[in-house]
Amino acid sequence: MTPIFLIAGSPGVGKSTIGKALAGKFTKGMHIPVDTIREMVVSGLRQPNPQWGKELIEQLEAARASVCAMALRYRSVGFAITIDDFWDPYSLLAEYQELLATPQAHKILLYPSQETAMARNVGRYGPGEKADYLAVGIRIAYDDLRTAADRLKAQGWIVVDSTGQSVEETVAEILERTGEKQQ
Repeated sequence: MTPIFLIAGSPGVGKSTIGKALAGKFTKGMHIPVDTIREMVVSGLRQPNPQWGKELIEQLEAARASVCAMALRYRSVGFAITIDDFWDPYSLLAEYQELLATPQAHKILLYPSQETAMARNVGRYGPGEKADYLAVGIRIAYDDLRTAADRLKAQGWIVVDSTGQSVEETVAEILERTGEKQQ
């Protein structure tokens, strides 16, 4: 059986970059960014904000259920899967519980310093509205993760501080800590 990696973290920590690079370590690898699934919504998309409402929760649940089904289907034909999703302090990513109960499913929390996440965010988008919007998400996620990180470790999450690491170093650490071998 091939592995599934759920890579979570605040905005700006490199989830998509790491997810793509990690999937690329396998002969058959697939990266599924939840944001891409959500962006398929043509009208009515609700974005995360400090006051989450019913519509946003429903949309997140639908996207995550779709990603889980996609991951299991592609895994059934031999693909190693990486999923990237933002840290959700409201659901705590409970939508992935069933998927993560399958063999070789790994929970990875990318957790560089908050300053690093902020700098990567500005580096990606430059100063402006998009970076400012995501900076709010970074602050919310880190406010929650400061108290949740130790609890997540106890729940089997692999917490990776990628502050001073390259993409390759982060991927190597994930492979080493999960015991998965690139194929």
